[in-house]
Amino acid sequence: MTKILVIQNKRIGDVLISSVIANNIKKVFPDSQVTYFVYDYTTGVLENNPNIDRIITANDKELKKFPKLLKTIAAVKKEEYDIIFDSYAKFQSRLLCLFSGAKYRIGFKRAHKTLKIPFYTHPINFLDDKTQFCGKAIEDRLNIVNSVFPLKDPDDRPKIYLTEAEKNYNSIAHIKKPVVMFTVLGSTLPKSMPFDYVATLIDYITATYNATILFNYGPTQKEDALKIYALCKNKEQINLDVYEDSIRGFIKLMNQCDVLIANEGGTVHITKALDKPTFTIYSPYIEKGDWNSFEDGIMHDSVHLLEEKPQLFEEFTRESRKIIEENPEQLYRELTPEMILSKLKPFLEHHLKEAKK
Repeated sequence: MTKILVIQNKRIGDVLISSVIANNIKKVFPDSQVTYFVYDYTTGVLENNPNIDRIITANDKELKKFPKLLKTIAAVKKEEYDIIFDSYAKFQSRLLCLFSGAKYRIGFKRAHKTLKIPFYTHPINFLDDKTQFCGKAIEDRLNIVNSVFPLKDPDDRPKIYLTEAEKNYNSIAHIKKPVVMFTVLGSTLPKSMPFDYVATLIDYITATYNATILFNYGPTQKEDALKIYALCKNKEQINLDVYEDSIRGFIKLMNQCDVLIANEGGTVHITKALDKPTFTIYSPYIEKGDWNSFEDGIMHDSVHLLEEKPQLFEEFTRESRKIIEENPEQLYRELTPEMILSKLKPFLEHHLKEAKK
């Protein structure tokens, strides 16, 4: 039996996208055992995937401690994996590959790294640009497989696998339809839209449609979510009682909603995997081409400041992206509610037209 390890120690959206590796490598090695190594808070997007046989986890902060890293390296080596895919390609994961003893150690090259250490038997370049409908992030993960094990018919769609109980879950049966899930905060405050802008968008939806708004936010973000709620006008159309604080909870709740509006990537990727409509408000420092998977302007659409005011990004590089990421408030303010609504209005009209007031 071929033993395969996929390392993706990153955030929820990245982990879900990386599941395309399992979905495709199982076609090449149908009888293999595929294990995923991810951070403990991300496992919900991989659960019940028939192409993943085992999930092992680590705590983000703990893995950065050298004694814990050494123990993890020893544990990986003991497993005697035949193939390792490193779609994380950072210091910890490269060391795991180097000392694993795997015959195939496949990972992404880091152009800015100067160390000439053979972490991988098959170092793979990141693609220069998006060329497919699925977006560059998914393309890269398909390429990491296809470069070594050619794929005849690549499956580029990350999927969420619901249990029968999750499919039958319905905590919103009593709520007025349609239901709009609005991710009102990013994963951190710097990644979040200005609160007053969020409230303006919600006010437009509640003034235009007989719809119910649900708030999505992190379990530690309730105080900030309530600040946004306080700014909203038509509070009778906002239901704060329906809320799920786990990934699987959000998944089964979102599966019952009609559309998602968000600027937080993880919830967008989950919702696309559930085949539900999404509207994404990209953070100014995000490179849209990496993450705008399956955007057709109807089922999935988005807005990015770069497209509205390209002159602000004349010297936009990966280095400047980091500077913007540290202080995005100024650029977030440039992406006004009016600009967002110019794209959001036709999206809502398409999906909520029967609920128009």
